[in-house]
Amino acid sequence: MKKEKVRVFATCHIGDPAEQKLRDQGYQLEVYPNPEPPPKSLIVEKVRSGVDGLITTLRDKIDAEVFEAGKGTLKVVAQIAVGFDNINRTDANRYKIPFTHTADVLTEATAEFAFFMLGAVTRRLWDSEKMVREQKWGSWHPYLPFLGDEVTGKSIAVIGTGRIGQAMIKKCTGFDMNILCYDPVFQDQKMISAIQQVMDLRHQLRFTKDKNWIRYVDLQQALSQADFISIHVPLVREGESGTPTFHLINEKTLRSMRKDAYLINTSRGPVVDEEALARALKERWIAGAALDVFEREPLPADSPLLDSALEDRCRVFHHFASGATITRLSADPEKGMAGRCVQGLMDVLENNYGGDVARMPYVVNKEAFK
Repeated sequence: MKKEKVRVFATCHIGDPAEQKLRDQGYQLEVYPNPEPPPKSLIVEKVRSGVDGLITTLRDKIDAEVFEAGKGTLKVVAQIAVGFDNINRTDANRYKIPFTHTADVLTEATAEFAFFMLGAVTRRLWDSEKMVREQKWGSWHPYLPFLGDEVTGKSIAVIGTGRIGQAMIKKCTGFDMNILCYDPVFQDQKMISAIQQVMDLRHQLRFTKDKNWIRYVDLQQALSQADFISIHVPLVREGESGTPTFHLINEKTLRSMRKDAYLINTSRGPVVDEEALARALKERWIAGAALDVFEREPLPADSPLLDSALEDRCRVFHHFASGATITRLSADPEKGMAGRCVQGLMDVLENNYGGDVARMPYVVNKEAFK
């Protein structure tokens, strides 16, 4: 295959460095120019025109209609995201189209943003800034007009201890937090042991006054004992697995939390039942929440989470956890989502790894090629 004849359509700009890397390699790259997602009909049209590769985002529904349009020509779908809920895996396998994602490179950025969200809602940073901006800051007072809550020395439940969950744990360790872990699939006891050794050493060296701890617990214990709940699980719907996570956080689980606890979600929006969360915040079952992902994105104007009555205890962000310059735009596949997206695409189109799709590190649906 001659590179100059390889055509790629991207449903959004992925940054000049990564796009230029493809063009320098001889690829004919066409990029949808607008910030909003293209209509599905346009994606189908481009694929039907004979593109070899398709670069997609979570906003694009990729299913049998798209794969059928590309029958005989489409060779790979490269997703610039870790998640791939928008891609129908069964359809991809049936049409034998590998699809890739950009895991790992956004791990630290997402975890640090989750921690910053935790601090923002807990210490009430927005409320303070808003008061200053609106010229409502009066004289200093020890506890008026409001106080925030400390983070250091508190307990956190990390729900999901995969890559991002473990990165979050490392950051919490630096804030002398006790850590309850829950994972519905796998308990990484080796990681737990290593973190406990670090905690013990910090205490021995007198970096910490109190000896901290970390352990796995069941979900009920995690929810009922922690000051903070941070969600780091994939979205798994009923019937897809024996451990679904759709609406894992619901009225029942929210009522299990402490009244002074905070919920943080940077995983997937549908993991949280937003109606139940809004009610929990309004009726003060819990102290607050900060979310970067939602059941519908962008968050609709009529979302109960945008109720002004919740403004002092609910922080909402625009799916921004991985939104850092290097993480999003670096053309280096070891550093940036754009670079990893491009590399995953090139692995398939250039028959890297001896053309063995099952060995390509960024391909998700390897099972279709074994």
